[in-house]
Amino acid sequence: MTASVWTSPLQLLVVIVNYRRPDLVVDCLRSLYPEVKALPSVRVAVVDNPSGDDSVAQISAAIAENHWHDWAYLLPAPYNGGYAYGNNFAIRPALQSAYPPSYVLLLNPDTQVRPGALHALLDFMEHHPHVGIAGSSFENADGSLWPIGFKFPSLWSELDDGLRLGFVTKLLKKHVVPQTLTPVAQPIDWLPGASLMIRKEVFDAIGLMDEDYFLYYEETDFCLQAKRAGWPCWYVPESRVMHIAGQSTGVTVRDQRPKRLPPYLFVSRRRFFVKNYGWLYAALADIIWLLGRSLWRLRQLIQCKPNNDPPYVLIDFFTNSVFFKRTISGRVTPPSSASLSNI
Repeated sequence: MTASVWTSPLQLLVVIVNYRRPDLVVDCLRSLYPEVKALPSVRVAVVDNPSGDDSVAQISAAIAENHWHDWAYLLPAPYNGGYAYGNNFAIRPALQSAYPPSYVLLLNPDTQVRPGALHALLDFMEHHPHVGIAGSSFENADGSLWPIGFKFPSLWSELDDGLRLGFVTKLLKKHVVPQTLTPVAQPIDWLPGASLMIRKEVFDAIGLMDEDYFLYYEETDFCLQAKRAGWPCWYVPESRVMHIAGQSTGVTVRDQRPKRLPPYLFVSRRRFFVKNYGWLYAALADIIWLLGRSLWRLRQLIQCKPNNDPPYVLIDFFTNSVFFKRTISGRVTPPSSASLSNI
């Protein structure tokens, strides 16, 4: 099944981008099965970005053995172009088809949807036509809640992230990027692409996701472009999704010290600031963060505080700042273990 053979209007296209985690993809598809059966105008596209292992064979076999072929299909991409590229690889032909979907749901392979998760997002979007993007509430693997949304990065957020001083964080509360959300639907700057529903009209207004981000910041940028075009993003807590964060990259793990940050994270950050605010603003953001984090490291040494930063984060940040690298493209060849589970 592909977008070209749909014979009736489609309400929702779910897109899952895989990179070397076919086991998680199959578990995700299994969790989607009852949701899809309750919503017959739903199709699920799995894009393999190409993994270079037996992902295609495993996922194809699971679709065949479980008789999911009437609602799920596999799209092997010609090369690993990153998270935005992988999603666009499925979204582009769907939007160009005779029956484009009314909504697209970006869903990470390391997620499992809870009962009613898709229906909650669809119902919210149907009853709020002014909303362009809606995201789920996440659970950790142990069932605990992770009700987090995000503000757009700014000079103030870079100051807070660099300094890590409690009173500064309180003063800059409205500018801090991660925001703990209350259990009611509410607007927020951006939400993780791990479970993010997008109205077709948003793509009509701003186009597809920016493929010059390899990994990280692509959904931040997309939500910012949507907001500028008049399409806000909302958090919908009634939609619950279990999400296992940072399975391969180690960047977003929440229970241990992270690994050394990959180069493409810094490249994506640089692209976001330069693209959306200009080189001077990006330079100021870099200076503020570097000064703040240097003061934090000094305070760590003086007060004998534990160092929970990723290894070499200061030098990696500096060598990937706008002062060293002018290009803002995120097209970086990933290490062989890189995952596209980005949050």
